[in-house]
Amino acid sequence: MGKARRMGAVLSSMQTSGCKPCPSFKLREVASMYFTMIAVFLVILVVALQGSAPRKSDFPYKVPLDPQGLLELSWNVSYPEQTVYFQLLVRDLKSGLLFGMSDRGEFENADLVVLWSDGHNSYFGDAWSDAKGQLHMDSQQDYQLLGARRATEGLYLLFRRAFSTCDPKDYLIEDGTVHLIYGILEKPVHSLQAINISAIHRGLQRVQLLKPNITIPELPSDRKTMELTAPNIVIPSEETTYWCYMAELPAGFPKHHIIMYEPVITAGNEAIVHHMEVFQCAAEFDSFPLYNGPCDSKMKPERLSYCRHVLAAWAMGAQAFYYPEEAGLAFGGPGSSRYLRLEIHYHNPLMFKGRRDSSGIRLYYTSTLRRYDAGIMELGLVYTPVMAIPPGEDAFILTGYCTDKCTQLALPAAGIHIFASQLHTHLAGRKVVTVLSRDGREWQVVNADRHYSPHFQEIRMLKEVVAVFPGDELITTCTYNTEDRSRATVGGFGILEEMCVNYVHYYPQTQLELCKSAVDPGYLHRYFNLVNRFNDEEVCTCPQVSVPQQFFSVPWNTFNRDVLKSLYSFAPISMHCNKSSAVRFPGEWEKQPLPSITERLREPVPHCPPAPGPRPAAPVPLDLGKLRRD
Repeated sequence: MGKARRMGAVLSSMQTSGCKPCPSFKLREVASMYFTMIAVFLVILVVALQGSAPRKSDFPYKVPLDPQGLLELSWNVSYPEQTVYFQLLVRDLKSGLLFGMSDRGEFENADLVVLWSDGHNSYFGDAWSDAKGQLHMDSQQDYQLLGARRATEGLYLLFRRAFSTCDPKDYLIEDGTVHLIYGILEKPVHSLQAINISAIHRGLQRVQLLKPNITIPELPSDRKTMELTAPNIVIPSEETTYWCYMAELPAGFPKHHIIMYEPVITAGNEAIVHHMEVFQCAAEFDSFPLYNGPCDSKMKPERLSYCRHVLAAWAMGAQAFYYPEEAGLAFGGPGSSRYLRLEIHYHNPLMFKGRRDSSGIRLYYTSTLRRYDAGIMELGLVYTPVMAIPPGEDAFILTGYCTDKCTQLALPAAGIHIFASQLHTHLAGRKVVTVLSRDGREWQVVNADRHYSPHFQEIRMLKEVVAVFPGDELITTCTYNTEDRSRATVGGFGILEEMCVNYVHYYPQTQLELCKSAVDPGYLHRYFNLVNRFNDEEVCTCPQVSVPQQFFSVPWNTFNRDVLKSLYSFAPISMHCNKSSAVRFPGEWEKQPLPSITERLREPVPHCPPAPGPRPAAPVPLDLGKLRRD
């Protein structure tokens, strides 16, 4: 807009200057000159970009797109402009590529930028795919090419896209997970429509594009570091591996505060190390076996399942995680286990063999304790089978509550401050949202991921700290898809069971570690009795039959589905308002009424950038052979 205003001022001065005689410009001539000057400006910009390598600091976020690392994406976010700037490195360009975004990583109904060659010339354009995967040039060209240059490492493409374009064919870039897709064109094509996306090498990558724009606190001079890394293991030649490695703190290790952590990735494995977590073990056990092997191995000691307290979590595309200057996460000292478990998820779809890895997480910590211990609190649903999802559902909703009664009893008068959040479901999860409610009114979104993927879980810093006071409610809602399942999915710890959890990171630490709910079991029993009365097929409600078995025997017709949805929306709940000892705070927690919400938050309205003027729905020609090489 600033450039447009300046260009308009130039035109205005040309019309009103004191020249004699002063020509009378027609509107069409003025417009022609305006767009000519804009084109000249863009050419100058492109030439400038081609002649100089972008500074590393211009693109602070980076992720490999494909398992071989042939495509690498770097990006930056401008919140004032509501724009994402992309830099795509193509290490071995053949005949072109596709890059873009879609709801869950599919290539149908996708928003794409395409670079392709017809064998003589190359073109760059904003495109979209229909429900059958056929490509079309977008009538509104919202991916704006800013530059292209060749370097020793490959071809760099620089372009940008506004968060929201108000083009129905474009993806709305919002907070949370974004599914990026890519495709490689091996051979020239005579037109965009000739590209058969089902026949090309393609894939997806998940990232958080809209990183929070927060100030990074300075680290104290007495900081120390500790690396928890895999001991030069051989990555299995399997597509998915979860590797577990146990580490032990020195005997007598005193209490410290973790103030930051960052990933340590073995060079060459950047595209394989998908995510990592560090867990602290339960303090009630004096020792743990020092296991090193696959997490799903039958040789893994059972006791390692008691190592579940999260100290650090990283996912591909994430940077270092910093604690606020006034807080740190305590580890070491009395009442704290000396044993830690590192878990690494390797994504190896090309089945590389013999690849060695020593990746892990580097902890930064200090013995100069900060004012507050940071805490981690679980919100959402209790891990219980009474919360279930029928099969064949495209968007089934379950909600867990941290009620005003619990926060009134367990939180300090000055409240707590949530600064980070990790959302969690199992494989059926598609959307997770936690909302803060106060006096019956939805007050603030704590964290939301409307394109959530269980395959991409990281602790995310919040854009702003959320203050929670006694009497507030924290309501976590999860949306699930079970269209590929033939029987009910019940809540539980198993990977084919479900969870709905938000692990919130906050300070100061309190005794409240778990604030979750589940439907009252008595009301669920009434549901099974109702199903028996109104269906031909009998559902056994005998005491000896488990809740999962009862759910598995329900005939899932429309009536039974709708009644279960209704039950979860009105039935009283069993509240778990628990201390870290797993003991509930004193009080009556069974058959509690659902929180009453009288005012909902309004859905955010996408901001549409001002129309830049007519841009023809035509690709931008590129002469890649004449690009300046660094």
